[in-house]
Amino acid sequence: MTRFLSLQNFIYKYRQRYILGLFFCLAALIAVSITTLQEQSVNSPVKSESNLVAFAAEPIQPIPLKVELDSRKVELGKKLFHEPRLSSNNSMSCATCHILEKGGTERLPTSKGMNGHQLSLNSPTVFNSGFNSRQLWDGSVETLEDQIDGPILKVGEMGGASWSDIVRKLKQDSEYAATFKRIYADGMNRNNIKDAIATFERSLYTPNAPFDKYLRGDEDAISKEAKEGYNLFKSYGCVTCHQGMLVGGNMFQKFGIFGNYFADRGNVVKSDLGRYNVTKNEQDRHVFKVPSLRNIMLTAPYLHDGNAKTLDEAIKLMAKYQLGVEIPQKDVDLIMKFLITLTGEYEGKPL
Repeated sequence: MTRFLSLQNFIYKYRQRYILGLFFCLAALIAVSITTLQEQSVNSPVKSESNLVAFAAEPIQPIPLKVELDSRKVELGKKLFHEPRLSSNNSMSCATCHILEKGGTERLPTSKGMNGHQLSLNSPTVFNSGFNSRQLWDGSVETLEDQIDGPILKVGEMGGASWSDIVRKLKQDSEYAATFKRIYADGMNRNNIKDAIATFERSLYTPNAPFDKYLRGDEDAISKEAKEGYNLFKSYGCVTCHQGMLVGGNMFQKFGIFGNYFADRGNVVKSDLGRYNVTKNEQDRHVFKVPSLRNIMLTAPYLHDGNAKTLDEAIKLMAKYQLGVEIPQKDVDLIMKFLITLTGEYEGKPL
C-alpha cells in the first residue's frame, strides 16, 4: 500500500496521462503480490489455483474457486444476517440493505435506515467483501467483524440497539441458544454473533466469472469484443485503480483528479469528504476506497453517492474526473462488454 500511496502523490503532482500508463505497468508487475494480500484478508485457507501461468502477469487475478470456512458458522451467520432482532424495533436486518438477490445491494442511490431515515452513502455490495483490504467507502473499518457494529449501533441505521439488548432477545430463542452452545465454547455473546455473521459474509464470494475462466487459460470464455474492452480498460488507465482480485477494493484514491466533481455536482455533504472524516488529513479530502468492479452489472446505481444511474454514465464520469479524457461511445460500449464478464457465481449458480 505504501508504494501505491506514493505513486498516487506522484499522479496528483504531475497529472499527465502518460503517468497512468507507467502506473499500469508497475501495477501489472505487483498484481500477484496484491492478490496474495487480499486472500490473506479472508482469514481462511484458500485452495491452490492452477493454470495461471499464462496470465500471471495480468493486473487482474481470478477469485479462488474455494474458500475453506466453518460450515456451521456460515449457516448460523446466514440466519443472523437475515435476523431483524438485530435492530432496535425488530424491523431491519443486515439483508435489508444488502439484498443477495440484488447483487448484495439495495439498488438505491443511497440507503434508507430505520423509519425511512435517508442516509448519505450508497450501500456497497456485500459479495466478495471478505477480500477487501478495508471496509466502508472511507476505509474507517478494517475487518468485517468490526463493520457489523456500525449499522447496528447507529440510531439512524438500525436503531441503535445495545449489544446487551440484542443478546437478551436472541437468548430467548431456544434454537439460537442451543446452536451457539454447540459451535462456541462460551456460547452466545456479542463477539460470537459478529464472528458468525462475518463468516457468512466471507462465504459470499463469487468465483468462476467468464473473465476468471479466461484468466485461467480458456481463450473462448469471453468474446472478441470483451477482449477488446479489456485492452481498452488497461490502455485508458482504468486498471490503475481497478486491479487485483476484486478489480478494485485494495487501495484509496481521490475522486476528482482532473476536475472538481463535487463543485460540479453541488450540495456537498459530510460523507463527500471521504477518508478526511477519518484522518482529518487535508490530503484525504474526497479520497475513497476504490470499489470493486466484480458483479458491477448487478449493483447500479454507482459511486459513493449513487449519482451515476447507469454503468455507461459511471464510465464517462470516471473518464472525465479520474483520467481527464472523453472516451468515445464505441470504446465505452466495448469496456462494458468486458465488465459484463466480471459477473461470477454464488453457490455454483450465476448471479
